[in-house]
Amino acid sequence: MIRATTRPAGHLLALHLQPWRGRVVLILILLWLLVLAGRAVYLQGLHHTFLQRKGDALASRVVELPAHRGMIEDRDGEPLAISTPMESLWVNPTVVQLSERQMRQLSSVLQMGIAEIRAKLAEDREFVYIKRRLPPDQAEAVTSLDIPGLYLQREYRRFYPSGEVTAPLLGFTGMDDNGQEGLELSFQHWLAGKPGSRRVLHDRKGNIIEDVQGILSPRPGQDLTLSIDMRLQYLAYHELSAAVLANRAKAGALVMLDAHTGEILAMANYPSFNPNNLEGVKSWQIRNHAVTDEFEPGSTMKPFTVAAALESGKYTPDTLIDTEGGSYLVGIKRIHDAHPHGMLTVSQVIQKSSNVGASKMALSLSPEYLWTDLHNSGFGTIPQADFPGAASGSLRPYQHWRPIEQATMSYGNGISVSLLQLARAYTIFTNHGVLKPVTLLKQTGAGSPGVRVYSAKSADELVPMLESVVSSEGTAPQAELDGYRVAGKTGTAHKPDHGGYSADKYIASFIGFAPVSNPRLIIAVMIDEPSAGQYYGGTVSAPVFKKVMQSALRQLDVAPDKSLVQTVKPGKPASEDEKT
Repeated sequence: MIRATTRPAGHLLALHLQPWRGRVVLILILLWLLVLAGRAVYLQGLHHTFLQRKGDALASRVVELPAHRGMIEDRDGEPLAISTPMESLWVNPTVVQLSERQMRQLSSVLQMGIAEIRAKLAEDREFVYIKRRLPPDQAEAVTSLDIPGLYLQREYRRFYPSGEVTAPLLGFTGMDDNGQEGLELSFQHWLAGKPGSRRVLHDRKGNIIEDVQGILSPRPGQDLTLSIDMRLQYLAYHELSAAVLANRAKAGALVMLDAHTGEILAMANYPSFNPNNLEGVKSWQIRNHAVTDEFEPGSTMKPFTVAAALESGKYTPDTLIDTEGGSYLVGIKRIHDAHPHGMLTVSQVIQKSSNVGASKMALSLSPEYLWTDLHNSGFGTIPQADFPGAASGSLRPYQHWRPIEQATMSYGNGISVSLLQLARAYTIFTNHGVLKPVTLLKQTGAGSPGVRVYSAKSADELVPMLESVVSSEGTAPQAELDGYRVAGKTGTAHKPDHGGYSADKYIASFIGFAPVSNPRLIIAVMIDEPSAGQYYGGTVSAPVFKKVMQSALRQLDVAPDKSLVQTVKPGKPASEDEKT
């Protein structure tokens, strides 16, 4: 008989859990607790910055606060470019999900295709614009939809009240309100200001729930006051555009300067564009032809040749020059006058616009002497007018001149200028031999003193010569004004074409100043490729000068300096020199 025996449960535990094993388990648990405590100390004390950055990335965001762009205004404070606050719609595509109904509502309000909206929401970024610069009614409609995850952000849009009248001059801004062309580009640093920022907290859906702190307040841009007088700008644009259309020309430009300070009072271009709506605008429409385009000035260069000749001491206004019946051989090339003449005084060379007379005077001077005078008159250098892309023109080094080149340059062939350069150069004759700098910014006082190029005697002797041009005996009787004495010069030049000169494409120009007794304004007009039958500067550009100058002097209350009963005497049609 077998007896069952039993042992106490404690005896079994004693067999399997020896004391040393319990101590090991306890030590391991304590070590694990120490590791956790050390990790906590490390992360929360020693590595706090890292955790803070991770937390901020998940729950906070720095929001940019746009800066208000400075206003551009004319000399009398009339606004030419202003920034208006608008709202832009953005989302965080990683957290926003729109239902089909919400998508249709948003598409209807924004007037955007559903596919376009869906594509923006599919982007793998935390910030995507759905549509920028919403009109106020659209922004209000988006808000009324009350769709979670859609946010409006304040931005600014640039508006130009004068539209196409000043567009090539002012330029425009891009989507981010940065200058792209014209003065908006060249004065970007002045107008732009600096954006600010603030830090905000947001929930997991991207909703802003609290402003944490303002980091930096936006600093608005500074206003820019131009030398432009909008009364004169509108006048110039109206008359220039009418002339370009009437002459079926390719383009035209006009520059008006204050004859004493060098301030640019008007700068018009046609064709132009609407800076408030750039859709479909071509690159050639954006160009400021008065500043960026180069052309051969033709006979408008002759006064500088004659001034250099007078300054040399070899000539006086009454010195006789044999123009040889309007035909003169230089090497194997022959120079022609539009109308044959015999002996002409230096004054008559300007009045009759004789190529032969100008060539003979130029060839009697050393190339270095003539080049120096032309260079000092501003040719071949960029006018410092703070405009991007300003042309320097072309004045070749005198060391490479051939006699025929020196001769043709005397009457404006083989040299190129911008209209602004040419207008600036004529300040020499309104300031007794001193070349004035030009500027698009309003000046106080008399402006810069300028640089002397010719003696007062030589420069002043040119003035009556230029006045004789605007008479029945000169080449520009159509530039004569009622009540004001006018001095000026016509220019007609064939356009370069395929290594030579085009037979039927011309640049017609006129530049003059008034009143002669105390010059107030200089106006330069250039018409590119007139094709309505007339192409001379005296018949195409001089009438534009007359209309603009006559009205401008009256608007500025400039006193007349000749009898109002004097009228233009009938004379032969104006004509110009031809190419060699």
